[in-house]
Amino acid sequence: MVQQFQIKIPAWPVEQMTGYKPITTFWQDFSIADRFGINGIKSTFIRAFREWKSNYKYLTELSMVLNHKIGYFYDHEKPMDARCNRIAALYSELWEQVNDYAYDNLEGDELQYYYRITD
Repeated sequence: MVQQFQIKIPAWPVEQMTGYKPITTFWQDFSIADRFGINGIKSTFIRAFREWKSNYKYLTELSMVLNHKIGYFYDHEKPMDARCNRIAALYSELWEQVNDYAYDNLEGDELQYYYRITD
C-alpha cells in the first residue's frame, strides 16, 4: 500500500503586497522543503542557487523568497519553538549568501533591477 501525505503550501501574497508578479516556483519549492526540515531546505537551496544564479531575475526572486521565509518562521509576537528558530536562522544565512552574490556579481541594469525589486 502506498502511503500518501499532503503538504499545504502557504500563500505568498507578494503580488498583493508589492505588485511584483512571481516568475518562478521558488516559494512553492521552499514551502515543500520546509516540511523536510533543515536538510530539505539546504538541498533545495543548493539546487536552485546552482542552477539559477546566472539569471538575475531568478536570483532576485530567490532572494525575495528567502527573505520572506525568514519572516514566515520568525514572528516576534509569538513564542518561537527551537525548530522555527533554526529554520529562520538558516533562511537568514541563505539570504545573506544570495545577497552577497548579487552584490559581487551583478552589474549595471541587472544590479539596479535586483535592488529595485528587493527594496
